[in-house]
Amino acid sequence: MDFGLTSEQQMLVDSIRAFVEQELKPYEDEVERTNQVRPELIQQIHAAAIKTGFYAANMPEELGGGGLDHIALTLMERELGRTSFALQYAVARPSNILRACQGEQIERYLLPAIRGERVECLALTEPNAGSDLRSMQTRAESDGDDFVINGTKHFISYADVADFIVLFAASGAEETGKGTKKKITSFLVDKDTPGLDVHMGPHSVSHRGFHHCELVFTNCRVHKRHVLGEVHRGFDVANQWLGATRLTVAAQCVGRAQRAMEMATQWAATRKQFGQAIGKFQGVSFKLADMATEIEAANLLCLQTAWKTDQGTVADADYAMAKLFATEMLARVTDQTVQIFGGMGLMEEVGVERLWRDARVERIWDGTSEIQRHIISRSLLRPLE
Repeated sequence: MDFGLTSEQQMLVDSIRAFVEQELKPYEDEVERTNQVRPELIQQIHAAAIKTGFYAANMPEELGGGGLDHIALTLMERELGRTSFALQYAVARPSNILRACQGEQIERYLLPAIRGERVECLALTEPNAGSDLRSMQTRAESDGDDFVINGTKHFISYADVADFIVLFAASGAEETGKGTKKKITSFLVDKDTPGLDVHMGPHSVSHRGFHHCELVFTNCRVHKRHVLGEVHRGFDVANQWLGATRLTVAAQCVGRAQRAMEMATQWAATRKQFGQAIGKFQGVSFKLADMATEIEAANLLCLQTAWKTDQGTVADADYAMAKLFATEMLARVTDQTVQIFGGMGLMEEVGVERLWRDARVERIWDGTSEIQRHIISRSLLRPLE
């Protein structure tokens, strides 16, 4: 693996960073103040991203996407992570899970998502089924040519903006050596489908402007042609998507940490106490040294995982390590940044408290830190059982 960036990769980094500075950062204060991204602003960002070729960069060129490899995508996500999540999310990268679309689903869901005409959200989590997806209670029962869906999903990000939902529901059961397990099927559900109600969820302190919703399915009928993948094989579809998403989270955390580091360094170099810049005090300078080291380690771990993905040698534990280390690194870096700023670090006008506040959710969504540790330790112990 070559640790240096090629000229093309460096050009991508420079272009994305310029895009973030010009198209996204100017609206950060507005999003923080109003807790929303105006629909017209979403469309403006969509148009700018399409014009620059950043929209659907994760999709193959033959389908109209950018065709970037995973190293390039990781660099892109790192740079996008330097700004408000709600804003950078508008630079849509349709979920790779849509690659499972077949037949008419390609024209109805996949291609419109790549063109920026339709946006999806993912519905996995339930009030009583977070990390334990097998315990989900939303059920899909076969009835002629349809499935009838009943149940509730919550913490569903972007459901207020999305046009359709990638839904996972229990569709049956099977006996295994460890007892009865639910079979899961994934569906493509248009948001205007009768029997589906979308409600805003409780207010979150993290990522203002990026909302989560509750989805309530009441005898919601979905035709069998809307099954994504195969009936009872929803986990197969999900497993192709979850790992790469964890790498995305990790890369964005690196970008956010880099921004916090830059702010902390600038403050340490200019803020004076006791007649000198506070960066000259070992208590501050050593914090900066530790932050820089951890950020660099997380960055290299992300790039290595992306490289393994491109080589076809990546394992679930690789994605888990990247997410675990990068998200917990971000927590430490943003906390130390607040400490370096002192009381000013908690003032909204400075912007440091937002980075600190937004960092908290990263250790929870897309698999908690505890789940990542379980995946990693399982990969170590299973060969010895």
